[in-house]
Amino acid sequence: MRKRSHRVRAALAVVAAVVLGVAGCQGGDGSPSAEGTKARAVRPPLWDTSPDSVAAVGDSITRGFDACTVLSDCPEASWATGSDAAVRSLAVRLLGVTGAAEHSWNYAVTGARMADLPGQMAQAVARRPELVTVMVGGNDACRTTASAMTPVADFRAGFEEALRTLRSALPKTQVYVSSVPNLMRLWSEGRTNVLGKQVWKLGICPSMLADADDLTSAATLRRETVQQRVVEYNKVLKEVCAKDRRCRFDGGAVYDFRFGTDQLSHWDWFHPSKDGQARLAEIAYRKVTASRP
Repeated sequence: MRKRSHRVRAALAVVAAVVLGVAGCQGGDGSPSAEGTKARAVRPPLWDTSPDSVAAVGDSITRGFDACTVLSDCPEASWATGSDAAVRSLAVRLLGVTGAAEHSWNYAVTGARMADLPGQMAQAVARRPELVTVMVGGNDACRTTASAMTPVADFRAGFEEALRTLRSALPKTQVYVSSVPNLMRLWSEGRTNVLGKQVWKLGICPSMLADADDLTSAATLRRETVQQRVVEYNKVLKEVCAKDRRCRFDGGAVYDFRFGTDQLSHWDWFHPSKDGQARLAEIAYRKVTASRP
């Protein structure tokens, strides 16, 4: 009898221990305890919508080329890091005017192609930014001929190398990647201006813009070939970025933007004007600050 009572008491003790253990993991209403909830709540989000510093890499668009004066860089009008009040760059929107002046850097180079991106990224890494913006690819498509465009495989390899350069030093830095603009739309919008077409003859994006009024099947095929390559570049940017948990592609927002002549520089009818730079900044800010990509 005593043995059976001892077994009963032991069993009851085990049950009590289990009940107490469950109670310790839950609140009085059966919900997770405050301590457990707190532990989960303080886990930092994977994407920070308010980074404290910004570095920009890319090409002439990010340098603000032809936004202020003819055939000149104008980094103060850059959509990414510029200080011009008419643009309100991404850096200004994120950090404020003073913060952008102290904690944003522009390493983009006019004429740069994807092959140049790893070197620019290495420069950006030295600043240890919390966010890096990438806009590149236009010059890979804008070559003397369509056949001279950067092969898609080389474009992919260059972007992957640039991200490796960043990740080897800064595994937690965020990356915002802009899509390559729609060059076919640039042609269709810019060709409406007689002066713009004369400027294009100086050699601006000849693979797309040469002989702007030529509507023969050969010229149409050339432009379509260039446009298809831009689409392929954007697919690469999307795919490579998707493999990096702290990389956001703009989802084709820049490519899809229905810009008009007001958003084009009135010096070359190709690069963004200040108004165009402001639109790029708006898109970037919306994408960077979104709770979800």
